[in-house]
Amino acid sequence: MRALTSLPEAAREAFRARVSGDPTGAPEWVRDIARVGTGPGWFEPDGVVWRVHGDLSTLVGGVAALLGQAAHPLALAGVQRHSAYREDPWKRLAGTARWLVVSTFGSAELAEREAARVRGMHTRVRGRVGDRPYSASDPALLRWVHLAFTDAFLAAHQAVGQDLTGRFGRRWPDVYVAEWARTARELGATDLPASTAELAEAFAACRPELAPVPDSLRAFLAAPPGLSPPERVFYRGLSGAAAHVVSPAVAGCAGVPGRGRGGAVPVTLARLQLRGLRLALGDHSPSEEAARWRLGLGPAPAWAGEDAA
Repeated sequence: MRALTSLPEAAREAFRARVSGDPTGAPEWVRDIARVGTGPGWFEPDGVVWRVHGDLSTLVGGVAALLGQAAHPLALAGVQRHSAYREDPWKRLAGTARWLVVSTFGSAELAEREAARVRGMHTRVRGRVGDRPYSASDPALLRWVHLAFTDAFLAAHQAVGQDLTGRFGRRWPDVYVAEWARTARELGATDLPASTAELAEAFAACRPELAPVPDSLRAFLAAPPGLSPPERVFYRGLSGAAAHVVSPAVAGCAGVPGRGRGGAVPVTLARLQLRGLRLALGDHSPSEEAARWRLGLGPAPAWAGEDAA
């Protein structure tokens, strides 16, 4: 009986360690969301960006975004040659999550500091693919990464996330696209879409630059190493849904069905999985809890007592 009652907390710790690198879900960079600055950040508290990125649909969106981004040969080279994602994919995941949550929930001061950190990392990512040079600081390449990210996270939320129409109206997806573009501009991207229609047009216009995602990477994303048997089952559900939220503009390159090609069963399964995970984890992530405390909108996180001590 004791093992059964301790299982939910063990599961929560395992999940938070995967996505943040810390079993509490609050490594130092999450705690900085509460400690650095005092006012709102780049996005309105409880606004559209908060609600999309505070939803567990991001787990599906993240897989779909990686599939989409990898369809660009130069973006793929930057990841393959300048990160240790194969040796430690979960460290890479935590690094991506850091940019997402700090820029979403942090104060303006912290978000600007994080953007400077990421820009500095980008200066070291450069090379050539054949006769084509690439640089992570290239505005065009930054734009592609942003397009793939925005499309995937929006589509994932619409497929498996909590409906935002009642709260924000039918045009909330346009608001998300327009507002989230700020983060890409801070990194140096230009000519960014400000609506879902512009996003679709921009995505389609990039097709000539794309190439098939290597089979080895597709296999890696379908079954990353280091997962326990229960985690593998759970991840399989998420990746199955991700295959059906990828944009039709890149689905062929990514080797997945993409949106509009069936997918009712895997999407429904993922929706049920995430519903159960929400019940286990609570309404707010540690990052959002930290932001709400900073803004006087919620109680102190559990770790705040450790800092005081």
